[in-house]
Amino acid sequence: MYEINKLVDRPSKDIISQLSKFGVAMIADSMGRYGAMKPYIRPVASGMRIAGPAFTVQTYRSDNLMIHIALELAQEGDILIVDSGEVTNAGLWGELMTTMALKKKLGGIVTDGAIRDSEEIIGSKFPVFSKSISPLGGFKESLGSVNVPISCGGVVVDPGDIIIGDDDGVAVIPKNKAEEILKTCEETLKKEQLVIEGIENGRTLFELLGLPEKLQKLNIKLP
Repeated sequence: MYEINKLVDRPSKDIISQLSKFGVAMIADSMGRYGAMKPYIRPVASGMRIAGPAFTVQTYRSDNLMIHIALELAQEGDILIVDSGEVTNAGLWGELMTTMALKKKLGGIVTDGAIRDSEEIIGSKFPVFSKSISPLGGFKESLGSVNVPISCGGVVVDPGDIIIGDDDGVAVIPKNKAEEILKTCEETLKKEQLVIEGIENGRTLFELLGLPEKLQKLNIKLP
């Protein structure tokens, strides 16, 4: 069954803004090391960051018709999240689509497939995260879905989930867990700041992490 839905239950801009202050690594840790896409989902250039609601797309293999539909329907700030079935033999996103996305002020795109025109995309500074790069273009012939639950980079993504991306990768924050995860991130940040202060005051990281006690439980003695 194919579906094309325009309406998305988007989280508030405030919660997105607060979560965007944290790196993907900390967010992933705060979710129990779940919710981060597989490490092959990378930005096409260092320094690219994304933060916004997911606008999901499910394409047929090597076909980008549904991405064009999503590009037409998405709103300012939306992050296109594309389930391409991890097929990378065709670049389903390129310079022309990037130009349109910039015009609409979208927040970025993440795909488990391939993109192309990487040099032009990097020059545009539009945030693009993908599994691969391919010079070949995609077809525009096949059905798919827009704004349905999908899988991208090994993570389930629902429309409206909060997407955070940086040089470490991409994290998917379920919209109904956003407040809880924000609180955990804030607590984690405080703990890390205390560790940094401890190091600056002469203590070792080994000690601050409680590793001597852990070794004792494991009956391991350092030489």
